Amino acid sequence: MESSTVIMDPMDLKMTELLKEVQLDYSPTVTRFVDETVSAIREAIDKIPEDVKVSADAAPGFIRDIGADKYEFTFKKPTFFEISGSYSTRSIAKPNVNVDLLIRMPKECFHEKDYLNHRYHAKRCLYLCIIKNQLISSSQFRKVEWSTFQNEARKPVLIVYPVQELVELPGFFVRITPTATSLFNVSKLNLSRNNVRALNEVEGQYVPRAAPKYNNSILEDMFLEDNSEFVTKTFLGWKELGEALILLKIWARHRSTIYVHDCLNGFLISFIMSYLATESGGNRINRSMKARQIFRVTLDFIAISKLWEKGLLLQPQGRPSMSKEERSQCLQLFPVVLCDSSAHFNLTFRVTRSGFLELRDEAAVTLNCMDKCRDGGFEEVFMTKVDLPAKYDYCIRLNLKGRSEVYASGFCLDDECWRIYEGKVHSLLEQGLNDRAKVIRVTWRSTPPDWTMEEGFSKFDSEPLVVGILVSCSEKSFRVVDVGPHAENKEEVLKFRRFWGEKAELRRFKDGTIAESIVWECEQWERHLIIKRITEFVLTRHLSLSNENMVHFADQLDFSLLHGVRDPISSSGSLLAAYEALAKCLRALDDIPLRVSSVQPLDSAFRFTCVFPPEPHPLANERVVAKKLPKLTSTCIQPLEVMIQLEGSGNWPMDDVAIEKTKSAFLLKIGESLQSKWDMTCIATEDELDVLTSGYAFRLRILHERGLSLLRNQVGNDKMKHVSSMDKELFIHGQHSSMINGLQGRYPTYGPVVRLAKRWVASHLFSAVLAAEAIELLVAYLFLKPLPFNAPSSRLTGFLRFLRLLSDYDWTFSPLVVDINCDMSLKDEKEISENFMLSRKSYEKKAENLEPAMFLATAYDKASEAWTKCSPNTFELKRMMAYARSSAHFLTNLVLHDQINSHRWECLFRTPLNNYNAIILLQRDRLPYPQRLLFPSDMEQGRCVAQGNASKHFHPYMLPGDMHQSLVEMKNKLMVNFDPVRCFVEDMKREFSDSLKVWYDSLGGDAIGLTWERQCSKKRGREEVEPEEQDPVDMLKDVGKVGKGFVRRVYYLKAPKLRS
Repeated sequence: MESSTVIMDPMDLKMTELLKEVQLDYSPTVTRFVDETVSAIREAIDKIPEDVKVSADAAPGFIRDIGADKYEFTFKKPTFFEISGSYSTRSIAKPNVNVDLLIRMPKECFHEKDYLNHRYHAKRCLYLCIIKNQLISSSQFRKVEWSTFQNEARKPVLIVYPVQELVELPGFFVRITPTATSLFNVSKLNLSRNNVRALNEVEGQYVPRAAPKYNNSILEDMFLEDNSEFVTKTFLGWKELGEALILLKIWARHRSTIYVHDCLNGFLISFIMSYLATESGGNRINRSMKARQIFRVTLDFIAISKLWEKGLLLQPQGRPSMSKEERSQCLQLFPVVLCDSSAHFNLTFRVTRSGFLELRDEAAVTLNCMDKCRDGGFEEVFMTKVDLPAKYDYCIRLNLKGRSEVYASGFCLDDECWRIYEGKVHSLLEQGLNDRAKVIRVTWRSTPPDWTMEEGFSKFDSEPLVVGILVSCSEKSFRVVDVGPHAENKEEVLKFRRFWGEKAELRRFKDGTIAESIVWECEQWERHLIIKRITEFVLTRHLSLSNENMVHFADQLDFSLLHGVRDPISSSGSLLAAYEALAKCLRALDDIPLRVSSVQPLDSAFRFTCVFPPEPHPLANERVVAKKLPKLTSTCIQPLEVMIQLEGSGNWPMDDVAIEKTKSAFLLKIGESLQSKWDMTCIATEDELDVLTSGYAFRLRILHERGLSLLRNQVGNDKMKHVSSMDKELFIHGQHSSMINGLQGRYPTYGPVVRLAKRWVASHLFSAVLAAEAIELLVAYLFLKPLPFNAPSSRLTGFLRFLRLLSDYDWTFSPLVVDINCDMSLKDEKEISENFMLSRKSYEKKAENLEPAMFLATAYDKASEAWTKCSPNTFELKRMMAYARSSAHFLTNLVLHDQINSHRWECLFRTPLNNYNAIILLQRDRLPYPQRLLFPSDMEQGRCVAQGNASKHFHPYMLPGDMHQSLVEMKNKLMVNFDPVRCFVEDMKREFSDSLKVWYDSLGGDAIGLTWERQCSKKRGREEVEPEEQDPVDMLKDVGKVGKGFVRRVYYLKAPKLRS
């Protein structure tokens, strides 16, 4: 008998589980609770006495700011109540659990000409004021608040919270929205009509102007019931359609820049789906489809359908169609058109051109994720947060509180003043950035969270206006000169100069062209700030905004990479020139038995991913010139690792030890030749040769020719196991270096993002946990597999995504595959998958014993043996993930909410020292590179158990007495690769490996964290003898003795915790 088991597609399986999690259970308890709440609202409203005279006293601020000229009416009770929205279609997506209640305002409350001059909006608001006062007086309701309908200030709604609460409906409320069915003659509200008289007054003259948005605002209420009924009928009894709507809501909510007032909302999604299920929409959605298919069809229609260009019209049989002239007029007035069955109301009248373009782009990217990503792109589509700080390369926050020019012409005319200002900012930035920007997104969620409608719109500027800029490419965004119109084009030149003012200048270019231009002079390492400088100039010039009111997120974390006021990366030109000169000398050597065939730089400084690449040292030259040295001349110099390969020969010994000795002999000979021919200072050890030339120290190591034969093989193969560990290490470093170097060439932002990531890892004392090369691979993954984003083009965005990747990735059940050259075959992927599954066999027995806990696979390392085999372990990885999650959340809030405060940004690199059992504070003036210390550490808690004085045997800078010595003597005092922090950490690991776990910062920190290691070890067997436990305080005193002369103080914070 054949098995009937059906293997579900991983995407379908995960979608099913997601739906179970977010769908509301419409149990009898839930439906009864909702019905009782709605009934209580209706009963409370029914108690309002008839014929109450309503005046502006109910909402004086609103009436004043809306500018209505007539608003008194006699209150009549609503003639119709109906539940609509997600609850009626059974498509609520938790955690947003609420019910929309439509109440129809009776005609008797209005005059036939109340469509003029915001009279309707004024009466609509006053009508809700009467209802609110009645609901507040009822004991059935805990709270009644004001909100707005799709962020439109002139259309308030009521949010009602019942006294009783249901566990199944956390945060439940009812949204009361008034409707105005058949209230006015629709011909009076057609697109060409002007119904706002104040709109016609232009500089004292009467100029009739259409008010299409104002008219649609009223039409929306007139047809809200009909459109809700159409959607409800379409969804009724169609389970798959409802599930697809829930999936689309989840998708949209994760994309905060499209789920906003000028783009998309839940009702609009449901209407688009309903349209696609009708004949008007080509029946693209039908009942034979599954939820996943409907989800895809909807996104596909949004992303690529050409019907949007013609305008969408719902045309039920027997209803009159819209004429060509009307459709053309509609398309001219609105960037997006989706008319309901009446052919009068455009449901997308709020959608802006930039909002719609972003919506289409997001839909297209999502379809791409579903096609290219693992498991149908489930993680990327439904679980990844695509918010403004992570999506856009540059973000700007404008504080416009109290700026009267925003509403100088009135709060509400055809459109509201906040929407007009959004458009103004967008237009200015679009003109200023030109082809540098691919997308500019301006949104102002102007409705304040604690709005009291009766006070009017005075608080509607309390929230900041936010701008997101997605750059087109690095070449354009980092461009120094913008070329304007040619000199002979007088009209265009006048416009150009009017826009740029004193910044514009006439220049002659190399090709002989004479044209207007804008020049943004800056250092090479400051080019990422050009976008910031442009936007600040444009907004200051045209909107008179001060720097205090503008926060441009571009350079807030640069402080962590600087030496004083300069980025040490600025010395990279001289570094590369020095390397090329050395490589040329090495290849020219002809007095060694085997000539140098190739030279390859391995150090991260050569690929621009070193946090602090070495700067030229005045003493590390061939001939020390007798000139005055800088006051702070370092005694330490970083070596830059370089791999060399020799010509092939059959005379090499076969024994590994003999091979290493032969390499040493070659290095000695190379050193002698460099010293005699070019007067380079060479220092030889058994494994390497340090060459001091052109201000740098280069550390030469030889890869034996046997390693060359393994270029087609990878780590983990049997052949590789027979190669010496030295050759294996060099081979892997060479492969890694060449791949990362190529990646840096493709993505100029890659290097700065890696440097920030390395600085963050070190600042939180994870230097011993995560290898620098592993960080480079993690960041590389962000650029190679950016979906659902574009590859980052700014350091802040890339850094945020790094933190989120580290904190959110499923390290336990998923390998992270970094395919740098995009050349992995299916066979390679299968091998990686098998290696990963083999590494996870121990999970069922003990999850803590996973090795490696972070599985990083590359083309040269398919078993994750190179960088993460032993570290981080499961405990270290969890700790690092928690820190990354906290930092990512903090950084997101800084971009979206925080005001200008540099100290807040510094917190991203300040690690809490109270998370350790003990803390060692080091002598700051004995750190090898004191200028790299970000924040001096001090302890205000814990007990000091040991302290000491600074050693006199080591100083990071040449002492005044040394300056009087000869330059040769001073040169002999240079220490290559001396790092007392690393030496001290190694000593502690050797002495206390069974007792203490050491956490430190390799990039200049003055604090070392200690946690008790013994309590994490495996349970001992009964026959195993317990060693005598040392008192923690005595142990910490011994630590102080080991670091004598380098340790300032040792603090005891927490006693060891016994863990089973």
